[in-house]
Amino acid sequence: MKVSLIIPAFNEERLIADTLGSVKHAMEAFSAGGWETELVVCDNNSTDCTAELARAAGAKVTFEPVNQIARARNRGAEAASGDWFIFVDADSKPTRELFEEVRVQISSGRCLAGGCTVRLEGNYPVAGFVIGFWNSVSKTCRWMAGSFIFCEAGAFREIGGFSNELFAGEEIDLSKRLKKLARQKHKKIIILDRHPLATSARKLHLYSLREHLWFIAKASLAPRSTVRRREACHTWYDGRR
Repeated sequence: MKVSLIIPAFNEERLIADTLGSVKHAMEAFSAGGWETELVVCDNNSTDCTAELARAAGAKVTFEPVNQIARARNRGAEAASGDWFIFVDADSKPTRELFEEVRVQISSGRCLAGGCTVRLEGNYPVAGFVIGFWNSVSKTCRWMAGSFIFCEAGAFREIGGFSNELFAGEEIDLSKRLKKLARQKHKKIIILDRHPLATSARKLHLYSLREHLWFIAKASLAPRSTVRRREACHTWYDGRR
């Protein structure tokens, strides 16, 4: 069994080293069981030292010129050779315990894909409430958070990967298509919740409440057009770090 860890990264020189350190430690959960692993970073047209830092950490680095999270993840998957893919965001820190749970699910033979609940680093009561609401929706609907997705490589390719038409919400679209495939194959989509993924709260500092509310309003009133336009999803793509 071989597992490929895929990390999309756009101007992540401040966080990429810590993220890769956490990921490499977590990957010991697989190597301890005799599984092969590889670490793939997709440089999504960064203008800083993201790619150089990733190479220095021992990652295989590929390049995606179009600044779009879905395309970056897909490009990383194209460069990966594992039987299973794990997508982790560049500002998140998975633990070995979380990866051990993933290994158990893969070994069961009953899981096609999955994700996990998330938590913000730091103490942010209001944002924590929003994250808690998302976690409940995620577990109920079996929607995977984009910051952590594991998926059988063959299934990922069969459904065509992430949609290149979406600049946000691509993980929900992927979840829906994987759920349909899982039903056909009599397998499961699993949302793990014992060891939530720690993810950066930097957007709370980089963007005002007004900016967050404005995006929510746009996404609520015109979801289809909003998630299909890069300029409408500026908190992902304007380069603030």
